[in-house]
Amino acid sequence: MRIKIVGTTDKLILKEMAVINQGFFDDWEFVDNDADIEFELASKNLDRYAYLKMYLEFLEQRFGKQQPWGLLNHMRPNKLVHSLKKRGASNDEIADELKRTYLVHDDKIDLLLQVANHQLAVIPDLYELENEVSIYIGIPFCPTRCAYCTFAAYAYVPNKKWVAPFLDALLNEVKTIGSYLKENRIKVTSIYLGGGTPTMLEAAEMESLLTAIYAHIAPAERLREITVEAGRPDSLTREKLELLKKFNVNRMSVNPQTFNQGTLDKIGRHHSVEDVIRKFEIAKAVGIPNINMDLIVGLPDEGKDELTSSLKAISKLAPESLTVHMLAFKRKSEISNERSLYTIAKKQVLKGMAKMTYDFANQHQYLPYYLYRQKNILGNLENIGYAKPGNECIYNILMMEEAQNVLGLGVGASSKFLIGESIHSPKDLGTYIENHESYTQRKIELLEHSLKTEAKSFIDD
Repeated sequence: MRIKIVGTTDKLILKEMAVINQGFFDDWEFVDNDADIEFELASKNLDRYAYLKMYLEFLEQRFGKQQPWGLLNHMRPNKLVHSLKKRGASNDEIADELKRTYLVHDDKIDLLLQVANHQLAVIPDLYELENEVSIYIGIPFCPTRCAYCTFAAYAYVPNKKWVAPFLDALLNEVKTIGSYLKENRIKVTSIYLGGGTPTMLEAAEMESLLTAIYAHIAPAERLREITVEAGRPDSLTREKLELLKKFNVNRMSVNPQTFNQGTLDKIGRHHSVEDVIRKFEIAKAVGIPNINMDLIVGLPDEGKDELTSSLKAISKLAPESLTVHMLAFKRKSEISNERSLYTIAKKQVLKGMAKMTYDFANQHQYLPYYLYRQKNILGNLENIGYAKPGNECIYNILMMEEAQNVLGLGVGASSKFLIGESIHSPKDLGTYIENHESYTQRKIELLEHSLKTEAKSFIDD
């Protein structure tokens, strides 16, 4: 679809119009000539949302389609809900604001309020954690690189020479950050080891890292939670799982993404469905209390039948939490760069598949506790984290809602501060190793500034 916009060249407005387009067209572009449709802003000097409302209503009337998320196209839509709650708004007042200003449909309003209220039940002091921090630690190694992935992840075997120097740099960062936090009596709420796949490290390397984390940052008993992302079952051994239990890791992931072997082969996950089931069962046997599983809806050549198969497998295993992602075409991923090689379900099928996951979660007593949206997400839908009561991931809530300062250590890790600034550690292994000290110092400076200025969460959203 070739679209001509008349009446504005504002880059921010055009950017948000572009997001709206995703809900209507598989392929589209803004053009100056030879347009299929033309939209002219009839009024001048309106605020941004007034312009966007006019554009959305134009598309809905022209094409007879509805956009359930309306104009609420931020990655973190629940931040707005929490902002209103923190100012004292009731659920009814929030619902009215979402419908009137952002044109959000009732089903999405209900979802947002359910998630926000659940988050406050899980973390009653959610609005009072500005003086604490959470920590993300990025381990950039995986068995192989998945076709949809854009994270800082390197295939382990060809990059094994980097493991030792990377760990030396990371341990130095752990010690430096930990020393600053202890000297300034800054509490750590939660720690999340992600990547990559942290369990690609050898057991001895994992033990060294966890020992350093507890010694220099905080011992397990002072943390509300420590999570290890062990998403690839081909990275797991009983020895490593017993090690996680020994170190009181209270949440981990064993991620199938799908229970259809043909799809796993197609997307570059070189493990079997049986591997997923076996490693999950070992993790339960050694006593890991909270295991999450991820599913991706909309993987190549998958439709309702394939999703039904995956949901049946999830039902049998009954993990404590389940995260449902809609496939997103991320820039620089293989699946985006070679899009013509992959067959993806149509929008209406995807919406039906999303409803299947909503119904499954409800039927199996999984409650939604966080959600986020992405650019180029299929069906213009959302990713939802579900958990059985008492198994919600605290870090996911704090990070996704940006409720406190988050320090990112390791390759590709992002540090985000309540003052509105962020710093991203290098994704390149060599660059991180060579420059980690300067990045670490910058993180400390930004944290110090955020704490000194008493920056607050959910104020300017």
